[in-house]
Amino acid sequence: MLPASSLSYDTVLYFWRGVVNIFFREIRPRGAWNIPKDGAVIFVAAPHHNQFLDPILLASEAYREARRRVAFLTAAKTMKRAVVGFFASLLDSIPIERAQDEAKVGSGTIILSPTDPCLLLGVDTKFVTELGPRLKIMLPKSTGNVVAEVSEIISDTEVKLKKEFAGDNGKATSRVRQQCDDAISQGQKGLSYKILPYINQEGMYKHVYQRLKEGGCIGIFPEGGSHDRTDLLPLKAGVAIMALGAMFNQPNLRVRIVPVGLSYFHAHRFRSRAVVEFGSPMDVPAELVEMFGKGGDYKRQASSKLLDLIYDGLKTVTVRAPDYDTLMLIQATRRLYKTPSQHLTLGQVVELNKRFIEGYIHFKDEPRVQKLRADVIRYNRFLKDLGLKDHQVPVAKRATWKTLSLLTYRVGLLAVWSSFALPGVILGAPIFLTASIMSRKKAKEALAASSVKVAGRDVLATWKVLISLGLAPFLYGFYSFIAVLIAIRVGAPTRWRIWAPFATLAAMPFFGFSALKFGEAGLDVFKSLRPLVIALLPGQQRSLNRLKAMREEISIEVNAVINEFGPQLYDDFDSFRILVPSASAPPSSGTPGIWRRKSGVGGVDAQGNLLVHPMTWIDERFGTTSHAASSHGTPEGSDDEDEYGDYDNVIGYLHSYESDPQLKKRSRSSHASYADLQHLRRTESSEMSPRGQSASLLTPRRSSLTDGVSVDRIGALHPMETFKDGTDDLNREIQQAREGDSKEKTE
Repeated sequence: MLPASSLSYDTVLYFWRGVVNIFFREIRPRGAWNIPKDGAVIFVAAPHHNQFLDPILLASEAYREARRRVAFLTAAKTMKRAVVGFFASLLDSIPIERAQDEAKVGSGTIILSPTDPCLLLGVDTKFVTELGPRLKIMLPKSTGNVVAEVSEIISDTEVKLKKEFAGDNGKATSRVRQQCDDAISQGQKGLSYKILPYINQEGMYKHVYQRLKEGGCIGIFPEGGSHDRTDLLPLKAGVAIMALGAMFNQPNLRVRIVPVGLSYFHAHRFRSRAVVEFGSPMDVPAELVEMFGKGGDYKRQASSKLLDLIYDGLKTVTVRAPDYDTLMLIQATRRLYKTPSQHLTLGQVVELNKRFIEGYIHFKDEPRVQKLRADVIRYNRFLKDLGLKDHQVPVAKRATWKTLSLLTYRVGLLAVWSSFALPGVILGAPIFLTASIMSRKKAKEALAASSVKVAGRDVLATWKVLISLGLAPFLYGFYSFIAVLIAIRVGAPTRWRIWAPFATLAAMPFFGFSALKFGEAGLDVFKSLRPLVIALLPGQQRSLNRLKAMREEISIEVNAVINEFGPQLYDDFDSFRILVPSASAPPSSGTPGIWRRKSGVGGVDAQGNLLVHPMTWIDERFGTTSHAASSHGTPEGSDDEDEYGDYDNVIGYLHSYESDPQLKKRSRSSHASYADLQHLRRTESSEMSPRGQSASLLTPRRSSLTDGVSVDRIGALHPMETFKDGTDDLNREIQQAREGDSKEKTE
């Protein structure tokens, strides 16, 4: 029987897993076989783009894949919140006091001495009574919230600093002086400031060391707070101190660090997608533990070196762009690299984005790359002028009676889906509108209080979820009360008056589910109408033809540039390329289907049958076998897929299914072999993988094959080897190769 703490952890995690499955359209784990099954583990996750939802995603995937219960380090300020703190405590979160949460506004204003960067001069200040040893002074947001520690209090108006003011980007003396001059020129006496207290973290470290000693798991976001930047923030040293300190205190303890990358496709939007990627576990070098034990500068050097190793590990699992424009350029180029017949897993999309960013940063000054960049920007501008998305270009057809009939059919289907969704949309509108308005207000507040946020989008999803959960019971209760009033008004029998509120409460989830699924289907259909309408407009066909020709030309150039520069960046480029331009590589795992990606769990969007698309659900109820859209369909969506539908893939699916009787007879057994996969690759339809029962939080999931396996290696597997055995063999080989590389680097 599970201990009470484990039972409460599992129950709360199961509840929140259901919540995030509703919010996200798909949650895709990647590299989950890297999670150690036992022993002390520190999960180091980045980027921290989704505030309270980030730890939920990581914890649920770690539990579902390896049955590891992760305890996160959580700000004590957060733990004091009524709702969030309650759930965080049930998830065994470890509170950590942060100096900035306890900051107090200092009296008067200050300026930096013109001659000494470590001397602060105050105006109307009370340094003697308000400051003390080990306290820190933090300057306002205009300076980047730079901080310096107090060394000596000379008088009420003079204080000596231990070091110059510094922030995430290093020393900030010149910036501080500039801000002081600006304040004086505006008639102010100086800069306002806050006093940060000294926080003794001994209690927190004891909790961490004890959990690691017991072989437990710790989760931490080393960037500190959440943010919405495109690159990682500088990492805090706490995670390195935890790992080194735990091993120093327990010489026989082995702590492994697992880097975790969290990649979102529009993280703040409802029904978006997420990828949780687990990197290779890293052992803490023994020499760093020994150096850490010497204390002083040796301790700082050991922590710094381990932090560098952790940062290198995070770079392998995160998509890091220097700025937003570069990220948009990379995503556009990656879509052009993929041909319409190739269907990518979310993991492959993330991996391609990482490789494209690395290649672009390395070769961005090459003339051919600069020309390609200009061509892609021009193509995107043309797309915007026509009001199309890239995935809609290949399927934009000539204006014929078939186009008109297809448009008419889809409009009719849109009316059907909308009629199913409308009651739930109307009843749930107060929740949707309130969550949207309040979350934007919270984002503005978070942005105003932060020096690292760009637009405050990292808090939007969290507040949408929290506000919706808080309002739903009250709204459902109100509707139940209205139902009773209506029953009384119409003179219904007493038993109907009694049952009215219970019937209403029971019906509300079904209305919500109908609004969610049929509304999503209707939105997909609605967004697929634009290319049909444009094709029917007079004079637009010439523009569509130009756009198609431009796309084809740029796509060829993208492949040529990659083939030229790829081998210069990667020695094993040809063996481990994700896409071969002439053919689709077999999927890493999972079963592609209508309106869904291939998922490593073999389920539907990694969320189970209750959350599948309506057309997929109908397909499965009638016993057909889902598979990826054929060449008739559109390219599979990616980073902006939540902005458009996948409806065109259904048309391709129906044609392929009806024209190929072999697909109707295809077994759904989970014991199919790689020989079957090779046979499927030679058919006109896209590849399929066997699918077992839908995975849930409490059932074990089949292991998934990591991306980056060469097609030649997959083809060399024994024809009768099962998917599970073949996957395990390949993953074992990859792990052994990585361990060998790590040993060589260490030596």
